[in-house]
Amino acid sequence: MKRNLKLLSVSVLLVALSACTTINVDQVRLKDTVAFKKGDAMVVLGRHQTAEIQTEASLVSCIGGRLARGTGDVRIIPEAEFVDAFYPWFEARTAPLHPKKLRRVLDQPQVAEKIKELNIRYFVWVEGSTERTNASGSMTCSIGPGGGGCFGFGTWEDTSDYETTIWDLDTFSEVGRVSTEAVGTSYMPAFVIPIPLLAQVEGDACQGMGKQLVRFFAKDPNALKTSP
Repeated sequence: MKRNLKLLSVSVLLVALSACTTINVDQVRLKDTVAFKKGDAMVVLGRHQTAEIQTEASLVSCIGGRLARGTGDVRIIPEAEFVDAFYPWFEARTAPLHPKKLRRVLDQPQVAEKIKELNIRYFVWVEGSTERTNASGSMTCSIGPGGGGCFGFGTWEDTSDYETTIWDLDTFSEVGRVSTEAVGTSYMPAFVIPIPLLAQVEGDACQGMGKQLVRFFAKDPNALKTSP
């Protein structure tokens, strides 16, 4: 009976401490409409200029996947495939930081020809990172003749702060921005066995930003193809 009550109390505690995330998404549209033709392509790239600017490849891939599912008329070119095809023009230290500098890159005949061959119309640059903050709590683990285990409690916050910038290659101009901030609290209670309750901050940031980007490009924002 006591064991059952203990298990019940632990279950109630885990439910009460379920990890959660709050997310805010903002959009700035610098052009009234964005247009593309059937067969046009889009590339989603992360910024990796410095040690401080290292956008996670997993987030870039996630956003590309959501755009691929939500914008049926546009082909999404994966980041790794694009960077390899255009080496060394879009490596971390050589990638253009502004649309006008992209025009200079396209002054290279081989680059311009490849862009035309792939029908690339839009660049979507993703910049930001997820950081862990406000960690607290403690945990101890021990092993004895009768067995071992861990006891304690820990908690921390993960903060994702990302911004996407959208470039139109027809006009070599920035046509919009979408920014996302997601904050999640994770817990690690340990009653013999540590049980992590992790906030999926990066995944939630991708979902919020991806949905907003699809709305940005969608001809009919009320008929999105994105999965819930």
